[in-house]
Amino acid sequence: MLFKTASSPHIAQQNSIQTLMFKVLLAMVPGTIAMILFFGWGVLINIILASVVALSAEALMLWIRKRPIKPYITDGSALLTACLLALALPQLAPWWLTVIGTLFAIIFAKHLFGGLGFNPFNPAMVGYVVVIISFPREMTQWVPPLLETYTQLTFTETLNIIFGGNLPLTYTWDAITMATPLDTVKTQLGLELSINEIENHKIYGPMFGSVGGFGWEWVNGLFLATGLYLALKNIIDWRIPAGLIIALLVLSNTFALYDYASFTPPTFHLFSGGIMLAAFFIATDPITASTTTKGRWLYGAGIGIFIFIIRTWGAYPDGIAFAVLLMNMAVPLLDYYTMPRAFGHSWTEFPHHHKVDDDEQ
Repeated sequence: MLFKTASSPHIAQQNSIQTLMFKVLLAMVPGTIAMILFFGWGVLINIILASVVALSAEALMLWIRKRPIKPYITDGSALLTACLLALALPQLAPWWLTVIGTLFAIIFAKHLFGGLGFNPFNPAMVGYVVVIISFPREMTQWVPPLLETYTQLTFTETLNIIFGGNLPLTYTWDAITMATPLDTVKTQLGLELSINEIENHKIYGPMFGSVGGFGWEWVNGLFLATGLYLALKNIIDWRIPAGLIIALLVLSNTFALYDYASFTPPTFHLFSGGIMLAAFFIATDPITASTTTKGRWLYGAGIGIFIFIIRTWGAYPDGIAFAVLLMNMAVPLLDYYTMPRAFGHSWTEFPHHHKVDDDEQ
């Protein structure tokens, strides 16, 4: 009888980097389809454009760094970064905006730090922050959700707008773009309107849907469902989205109970903008998130707190990217103070906690 022999390992690894990345990408499909249905072809065009640029930049940097191209370019990390950034950008953003954001994400936020596994900041959020600070006007070209009074742009018309800036003859920018529910609430609250007045206004009312913004509530609901699936399969750590959602829920509920007329309710915070995408797909990046159990709770909660602060009192209607990057900076501190100690030993016994006396200096 002949036996097949092979070197170790004899048990195949179930969750390689490539497998995890593509499982996350697959989980993003339902929410992405919902965004395309509600907000038009611009979502799909942004994803394709960002993916092409990301893969090209990834290959270029690997070649410059003299690394093997095929193993790294097929691991799915660049593709995931491109998709996350594309979903965060306005649907009618000019093509060069997507290109700039993607290049910064891949080249500066990822490879300048050493590539996958060495980047301290979430690359997609770095790319987003660069474009929203540098090109604030272009970052306002959001498409209205598919309402009864709105005719969706065709694929060809969307292409002409994104790549050529050419509007159809019968349209103006005011006719095909609008402020997001988050931006509308912030602007109208600044004009001293109450939440009830904004939600019931004949102009602004229809955009709010029944929970957190027409279209956005469905998108967030789908990202929530698929995110829970990833958590149940242990593909992502459930503590990070749980900490984010709980912190945002507690803060928004507390302030809404204090003054409902001036603060948006918890459901609006949770189901408007990209909260569920951030909670389950952005904040859970294992490279830039905390690595300890307690640290992950604090990391997620910190993102939720910063999102609420920026949304409520900041200059930007949504503060997800800034919140994520701020907590990325806090990760070394969180890991340092939440690292579990060895059983039977105190913290002072470890070398990195040794106090230097004056005579040792």
